[in-house]
Amino acid sequence: MIQFTVYGEPVAQGRPKFSTAGGFPKAYDPAKSRHYKDYVRLAATEYAPAVPLEGPIGMVLTVYRSTPKSFSRKKAALAEEGKLTPTTKPDVDNYLKGVKDALKGVIWRDDSQVVEVYARKRYSARPRIEVKIKELS
Repeated sequence: MIQFTVYGEPVAQGRPKFSTAGGFPKAYDPAKSRHYKDYVRLAATEYAPAVPLEGPIGMVLTVYRSTPKSFSRKKAALAEEGKLTPTTKPDVDNYLKGVKDALKGVIWRDDSQVVEVYARKRYSARPRIEVKIKELS
């Protein structure tokens, strides 16, 4: 099993931006998403296998977003305990997409190999993402 933590405020995969440079339409990642993927990739390289994984993969992703400053002490305490979860945008699958894209070529050959996923969002005073990866074959 490979597991690691990426500290800092999580960034969800943004909508692709489009341009028509040279007369042809081109889609590209927004800068914020692109920089966060680079950061996740850098953190993952320390835990990467010598050769990217080949078979089916299971993944657990826990996204810890900052507890909003507008929360009362009581509400913030509930959030820290996991009894109050974020139900606001961005969606948990947008965080997942960004992380899967970032790990392509580092942990696994292609993100299509990920066949089982468990993803969740939580609040924390220490924003981060925790990633656990397991080969299923």
